[in-house]
Amino acid sequence: MTSIQLRSLCHLSKTRTSIDDHEASRPPVSTPLLKLGIHYPKLPAPNFSNDDSEIDVPYVIVGGGWGGWGAAKALCEGADDVDVTLIDALPDPTGRTPYLSPNNKPVEAGFRGFWKDYPNIYALCDQLSLQENEIFTPYTNSSFYSPDGLEATAPVFAESKYPTLPSPLGQVLATIPYFERLPIQDRASMVGLLLATIDCLGADEATQQQYDRMTAHELFLRFRLSPRLVNDFLKPTLLVGLFKPPEELSALVVMELLYYYALAHQDSFDVRWIKKGTVSETLIAPLAERLMKKENGGLKVLGGCRVKEISLTQTSQSSGKNTLMATKLSYFDTASGTMQQIEDIDGIILALGCQGMQSVVSSSPDLARLPVFSAAASLKGIDVISVRLWFDRIVETRSPANVFSRFDALRGAGGTFFMLDQLQGQSMAELWGEVESDEDGEKIQRGSVVACDFYNAGGLISLSNEDIVKILTDELLPSAVSKFADAKLVDSWVGKYAGVVSWFSPGSYSRRPPLEGAGNDILPNIKCAGDWVRMGEREHGAKGLCQERAYVSGMEAANSLMRSTMDESFKEHRVLPVREDELQFKLGVEVNRKVMQFLPRFWTR
Repeated sequence: MTSIQLRSLCHLSKTRTSIDDHEASRPPVSTPLLKLGIHYPKLPAPNFSNDDSEIDVPYVIVGGGWGGWGAAKALCEGADDVDVTLIDALPDPTGRTPYLSPNNKPVEAGFRGFWKDYPNIYALCDQLSLQENEIFTPYTNSSFYSPDGLEATAPVFAESKYPTLPSPLGQVLATIPYFERLPIQDRASMVGLLLATIDCLGADEATQQQYDRMTAHELFLRFRLSPRLVNDFLKPTLLVGLFKPPEELSALVVMELLYYYALAHQDSFDVRWIKKGTVSETLIAPLAERLMKKENGGLKVLGGCRVKEISLTQTSQSSGKNTLMATKLSYFDTASGTMQQIEDIDGIILALGCQGMQSVVSSSPDLARLPVFSAAASLKGIDVISVRLWFDRIVETRSPANVFSRFDALRGAGGTFFMLDQLQGQSMAELWGEVESDEDGEKIQRGSVVACDFYNAGGLISLSNEDIVKILTDELLPSAVSKFADAKLVDSWVGKYAGVVSWFSPGSYSRRPPLEGAGNDILPNIKCAGDWVRMGEREHGAKGLCQERAYVSGMEAANSLMRSTMDESFKEHRVLPVREDELQFKLGVEVNRKVMQFLPRFWTR
C-alpha cells in the first residue's frame, strides 16, 4: 500500500524516540561534554542553580526532557503551595544556553519533527504566546534515496490535489505518483499487515503482549510481505523510525507506527520542523522561564547535577498496611564537586530514558530491590551519531528532509540528512555561528548546513570522527544528491551517543516502566515519565509520536503523583486527546473482535 510506505518517510527524526525524549538530546550523564565536542560558552553562573546543601523541596523531577518539563508544568500549576525542583545532568537544562561546537557553531543531537497530531505541544505554544507560523516551518515533503537513486518522495498530505478521504484511501490516492522504483504489486503485499494492525491495536493487553513477543520480521513473513518491500523500504524505514531493523523490533511497536502511517487521518503524519534554533531554545526555554517565576510555581532547576541514590523508608498507613515511601535523594553537583542531599521529599518523578534509569537504579539499592525498576534498568539502548556539516556553497535538493536506504557505507545503521539552510534559511548567520554582515555592511554569502543522524550506529561508532565525516561527504551525500560532489566541506562536528535511545526489542513491553512506578500499594510517591513508559488506563492516542507522548506522560505522571500524595485540593493538568479514530477504523476493530472470538491467532506467539 503506497500510503503506508510514503507516510513513513515523514518519520525521519525518531518517531519513537526522538533523541531528546530518551535523554540523548543532551549527552548521557556519564559522558564528558568536551569528549563529545560540545561545550558551553563562558557565562556568569546561571541564576537557576542552587548551591544550598539543605533544600526544603517536597517534589523532585529527575530528568529535563519533554517528560520532565511536562511533569514540572503540571506540578507547578497543580497547587499554590507546591515546591518543585527539576534535576538534570546538563549544566543548563532550561535551554537558555546553546550547545556549541569547538568552533563556536551551534549544534544539537538529533533533528526532530513535529507532526499534525501534537495537540498538547501546540497548546503549550498558545499558552506561551508563541505564534506557530513563527516557531515552525510549513509542513514539508521528504525524500528517500538508495544506491539506485531517488526511491520515493512523501508528499504533504494536507496539500494533496485530492480531497480528504477516509484512511487509507486518501493516502493511497495521494501517494500513487511518488514511488519511483518499487512495483505496485510489492506495495500491495502490505494489505495483510493492515489487518494485523487493526487486530493488534483493537485487542486487550494480553493479545498485544503476544504481538510484543514476536519480531516484526516474523510478522512480515507470516503475512507474506514481499521480500523487496521489506528489504528496499520497510527495513530502512524502521531503521530511521524505531532505530532497529525489523528482526530486532517488537511487532507491537511496529503496529503502533503503522496505525499512524496508514489508518489514522490522511494528514496525521504531515511533519514540520523548528524554524530557528533548537527545540530547547525555542520551546523549553520560554516554558522554563515561565515556571521559574514565583507567581507560576517558582520552579527550582538544578543543572549539572547527577542523581546518585534515591532512599526509601517503610511507613504505616491508616489502614494498617505498610508501604514504601521515597524520602531522600542524593546527587553529585559537578560545579562544586560535592555530594548533596534533598530530604523530606513528598514525591519523585523519574523522567529518564533507558540509560538514565540504569544509572539511577544501579546506584539506589532500595529501588533495585523492586522488580519493576530493576526490569526497566535491564533494557538496553541504541547507539546514535549526530553530525553537523558546513559547506562552501548552497546545494539544492528535492526535499529538506531525507533518508539513506540500503547503502553499504551505513554498516547496518539507518541514516537521515536535513538541509538546515532550507528549513532555517532565515537564520543562516546563526547556523554558522557568525554575524549577519561584514564590516562594510554587505550580507555574507554562506553555504549549506546539513544535519545528519545515524541510528543503530554500532557499526560506525568506533570510527574516528574524520572517517564518519568522510563517509558522508565522499559516499552517502554525493550518491543521494550529485551536487554534493562539487561542494567543499568548511567545518564539521560529530557527536557520539552510545546506548542512549531505548530499544523496543521483542518482549520488552513488560519490562518498560509503568507510569505508576511500583504502584500505589507498594511505593505511591514515585512515578515514571517518558515516551517509553506504559501508561495503562492513562494511555494517550499519540503512541508513536515521541515528543508529544513524552510530554503527555510527564503531565499524567504529575497528576498521578498529586492524587497519591496530596490530601488537600489540587488541580489536575488537562491532557488534550488526539483526534478521534475515523469511523472505518472503529468498525474494523469491532468486526475483528467478533471474528477473533472464533478464529485463533495462529500468527502470534
